[in-house]
Amino acid sequence: MSWFKRNKAGIRTATEHKKEAPDGMWEKCPNCKKPLLNIEQIENDYVCQYCDYHIRIGSAAYFSILFDDNKFTELFPNMSSVDPLHFVDTKPYAERLKASQAKTGLRDAIRCAYGKTNGQNIVIACMDFTFIGGSMGSVVGEKIARSIDYCIEHKVPFMLISKSGGARMMEAAYSLMQMAKTSAKLALLREERLPYICLLTDPTTGGVTASYAMLGDINIAEPGALIGFAGPRVIKETIKKDLPKGFQTSEFLLEHGFLDFIVDRRKLKEKVSLFLKLVK
Repeated sequence: MSWFKRNKAGIRTATEHKKEAPDGMWEKCPNCKKPLLNIEQIENDYVCQYCDYHIRIGSAAYFSILFDDNKFTELFPNMSSVDPLHFVDTKPYAERLKASQAKTGLRDAIRCAYGKTNGQNIVIACMDFTFIGGSMGSVVGEKIARSIDYCIEHKVPFMLISKSGGARMMEAAYSLMQMAKTSAKLALLREERLPYICLLTDPTTGGVTASYAMLGDINIAEPGALIGFAGPRVIKETIKKDLPKGFQTSEFLLEHGFLDFIVDRRKLKEKVSLFLKLVK
């Protein structure tokens, strides 16, 4: 005689009594694959509580982390790219711009804002990778240039958070010109003896790395970020050699003198405000 007998009908729960987690309540860590509750991610500055992996975030999240009480004034919010070359690849560039704007709610791949971090005035420009891979087009370069002009006019420090796949090929030479333009503007900022902080995040590559992302008075990066000009696969195929372990990570760059230090995102605001106090 069996002690237990399975009910063939099984256990049935009425649809109205079923409980499911709301969409977007949980996410999986890209590194350790453990489930993360959204509210806990926000409280932990989007760093995995299990493995300390720094999850990719955009300008809205960085502004909330760095600006006091998430209060800031956005600069040049209505600037949008145009299609001067009438470029077409798998789809027309004009259509790609409209699709990215609709999907992300952004005008382009960078947002700039003025506010305070621990009571100190600062202008922060932050790139968004979700907008065409954070690519550097004419609007990105122009907003950085205008932000620097704003810093010079109002005598405030400048911080730039890089997250990019490089130059925007759909704008060709218009995009490449931004490398020289932003570098020249940063030279003017230096002449005014105003601090420039570079934060390199995952990933920072291409023409962005070759210009404004590496020109800071202090260059810092998040742990484990991919930072370089060409990608590892392209380099390996070019030189026909295996690359060193950890090549193009922020830890590798720190070891070889390209960075001043690596900062945990949960201590970013504290480190930035400390640097600003030291250079006053």
